Amino acid sequence: MATLAEPLALARGAMTPLPYRVVRNRRENHDNWTLELEPAGDAIAPIGPGQFDMLYAFGVGEVPISTSGDPSLETRLVHTIRAVGAVTTALCAARPGDVVGVRGPCGNTWPVDEARGRDLLIVAGGVGLAPLRPALYHALAHRSEFRDVTLLYGGRTPGDLLFRRELERWRARLDLDVAVTVDTADSDWRGNVGVVTKLIPRARFDPADTVALACGPEAMMWFTARALEERGIAGERIHLSMERTMRCGIGLCGHCQLGPTLVCRDGPVYTWSYLEPLLGVREL
Repeated sequence: MATLAEPLALARGAMTPLPYRVVRNRRENHDNWTLELEPAGDAIAPIGPGQFDMLYAFGVGEVPISTSGDPSLETRLVHTIRAVGAVTTALCAARPGDVVGVRGPCGNTWPVDEARGRDLLIVAGGVGLAPLRPALYHALAHRSEFRDVTLLYGGRTPGDLLFRRELERWRARLDLDVAVTVDTADSDWRGNVGVVTKLIPRARFDPADTVALACGPEAMMWFTARALEERGIAGERIHLSMERTMRCGIGLCGHCQLGPTLVCRDGPVYTWSYLEPLLGVREL
């Protein structure tokens, strides 16, 4: 006999958010917060590394936000959000007990299976570390399945870096290489200074057998992909997460069109060999 939840789920459709309750809201830096959410009823399907959800601040609006949590925690959603507009500001201001709407998961995932038995290189710029964090969690949870694992991370200033305490824990590991840099240092900074691509020439990996994942501002990813190619990594093994204006999250509205693809449906993760000719077209 069908339960009441089954016809309700069918009637709800892909555009109706499910209610999730905020269980934790942690400030990461001056304009980023990490929300941990648990279902207030029905749950969405498990979200994979690199995918995103459409988060709805009731009465304000909806925005696409990548997952930033441990993919093994299937019932708890974790999203790191930068407060840059009305919806993201409302989400960042949510308190434990508040309810937000969630649709998803949307998009494709980081190709972590492709990296098994190979070196894994992760290059993040600014808030781009958040979408890459689940892939790193996965690699560390299955560490024996990968060879060298390297994280290169860059921020504008020390105050713009995400997950500062976790970065220190990662740096203390003997099975993970971590290099962090900032564009502009303050008087307390003792690390690297310069853009993140400057870390690539001296990073340890085998170019012939490395899978690279990169996320950050579009210009940063373009220069990163070029630098990785110069080191000898083939374009089909360089994966970038793209960001375009997304509205529906399911490939209907066309707002996120990138050449012949829709980022919410066909991405957000693409290979550099696919993206390079598209990004060479002015204003595409």
